[in-house]
Amino acid sequence: MPNLNHSTRDGRSEAPTRYLDTRGQDTTLPTFTQVVIQGIAQGGGLYVPEQVPVLSVEKIVALSGLPYHARAAATHRALGVDIPDERLDALMALAFGSNFDHPAVAPAVEVASGMHVLELWHGPTSAFKDMALQCMPLLFSEAIALRRAAGEALDDYLVLVATSGDTGKAALEGFADRDSTSIAVFYPADGVSDIQQKQMITQRGANVCVFGARGNFDDCQNAVKAVFNDPAFGAELHEKWGLKLSSANSINWGRLIPQIAYYLSAYADLVASGAIQAGDTIDVCVPTGNFGNILAAWYARKMGAPFARLLCASNENNVLTDFINTGVYDISTRPFVTTPSPSMDILISSNLERLLYEVCDDPARVADWMADLATNKRFQVDDATWAAVRSLFVGDYVTNDESLSVIRRVFADTGYLLDPHTSVAWEVAERLRGDRPLLIASTAHWAKFGIDVYKALNGIAYRAPLPADAARLSGLDLLDRVSERTGQPIPRNLSELRSLPHRFTQVVDASADGARGALRGWLAG
Repeated sequence: MPNLNHSTRDGRSEAPTRYLDTRGQDTTLPTFTQVVIQGIAQGGGLYVPEQVPVLSVEKIVALSGLPYHARAAATHRALGVDIPDERLDALMALAFGSNFDHPAVAPAVEVASGMHVLELWHGPTSAFKDMALQCMPLLFSEAIALRRAAGEALDDYLVLVATSGDTGKAALEGFADRDSTSIAVFYPADGVSDIQQKQMITQRGANVCVFGARGNFDDCQNAVKAVFNDPAFGAELHEKWGLKLSSANSINWGRLIPQIAYYLSAYADLVASGAIQAGDTIDVCVPTGNFGNILAAWYARKMGAPFARLLCASNENNVLTDFINTGVYDISTRPFVTTPSPSMDILISSNLERLLYEVCDDPARVADWMADLATNKRFQVDDATWAAVRSLFVGDYVTNDESLSVIRRVFADTGYLLDPHTSVAWEVAERLRGDRPLLIASTAHWAKFGIDVYKALNGIAYRAPLPADAARLSGLDLLDRVSERTGQPIPRNLSELRSLPHRFTQVVDASADGARGALRGWLAG
């Protein structure tokens, strides 16, 4: 097994990594097992590692000789998680095993010359969120057990999740029937695909609950954040039910390390396949909403992966494109647009806060920017911070109809069927590509978005109605039509949705009061 032990910026190599609060309020320097449980810092800041290891290209390339679970364990170990090696290895083997339908777990497939698709959807919910959420709940439960064994009196935890589609199901699947935890998910009732909704409302497990919400994803996310920041409700949870809140959204650092792992793994695989030589630089294109996935690529680059540019691909909710190109983050007058890529229908990109802290190294400025965003719905970074962002990130966006036309064109040209999120990244990658090979993060299986893929293959505009014969069909029936036409199989976890009962049908207001009321009703039984 390659040794990914490292020398950090301050010379430490064995001690567990400590974490900083992006807004500077938490000065306790917690370890991984503390931050994965807590989720976010008091005051709303996010945790970032005090130091990041720098690995040689040789060490990264050597990962190709390991099974995927060992690559993930090596990445966690390099980042100084305070979990014993033997337990970490066992947890990663459990996270990345027979629950994935491809032996490589996250294969990189060359679809066109120099354009490699990193397939991150081979897990149990057919979305890239499985790469973190088959892993993070195991680490969460292990962290609770370790801290209890060390004498800490910890409550059980209620994990709250706001989802734009894929995170909810992946988190439910990861936390279902886990010890010491319950999980509640809020999703925009009219803002996810038919398949995504069915995946969530049919979820198995005695410790899970799902609520539709009247509003968009940002409304859901703001409601969940308000619940987190409500000390009176936190006290009520503790006193009545012995619970404390945590998060499984990508604001939790425990979500990001598994994502860093698949970028390091992908580079190793490209070298092993002969697509590139060790040390060659590549560009990475990521379809981006909440900024977590592309931030993981940035951390992989910081750890030594030879990534030249990070291409940030947005849909019509293109606030990140505008920020990268202007240094101004402004949602004050920006409409929220529904798109064929609902997991990117986000205007408040929470993980951008981590990048801003990393490039400016000033928690006071970060806190001011986040306060401006909360109060004025906009902020502008200083020229030095903007220049640092622009030095690595390039942003562009794709319209709804363009994203569907890309699906049709790429399938006609290559026989490869993209989902509507990956099609956004493909189009941006084609526009911005230079001479370097490209790695495109493919974040979902096409079958999660059957209606829009059906429209794409039949040349139907996004806002146009389906023809009468197709309009009569359910989303699952449309999957069958797409599968028959393209010869592409439907994952079993999606085809079985037909036979599963709808357990969770309650719809609530997407507000703090709505979320608190829903949680009280569920917990009271």
